[in-house]
Amino acid sequence: MFSIFKKKKSKPSKTVEITDQNFNELVMQAKVPVLLDIWAPWCGPCKTIGPIIDEIAEDFEGRALIGKVSADTNPQISAMFKVKSIPTLLFLQKDELVERFSGLVPKPNLAEILEELIEERNREGEST
Repeated sequence: MFSIFKKKKSKPSKTVEITDQNFNELVMQAKVPVLLDIWAPWCGPCKTIGPIIDEIAEDFEGRALIGKVSADTNPQISAMFKVKSIPTLLFLQKDELVERFSGLVPKPNLAEILEELIEERNREGEST
């Protein structure tokens, strides 16, 4: 039977799953700016922002590391950044926290911060 409703094929996400085990290797040694989404499967706002984070990962592929951290299964990361509510979005540059937000943040704002961090990184690279 022919269906007029085509199932949308989901593309594999460009976001990286960050865990307590791989955090140092992937995040602290990253050569590009990092955006971490600290979330939980039971969190309503997390479900809203999740697809936006996936889009950001697609848009910034190769220029920034976009990672998702499940607060439920990675308590060390949540404790390290003193996460009190989720979703929490963390921006890191050269292993330092440079910006943080709790709750929903519009995609253009996230993209703008990442662009600024990328530009800053590029300027520093030119001056060395």
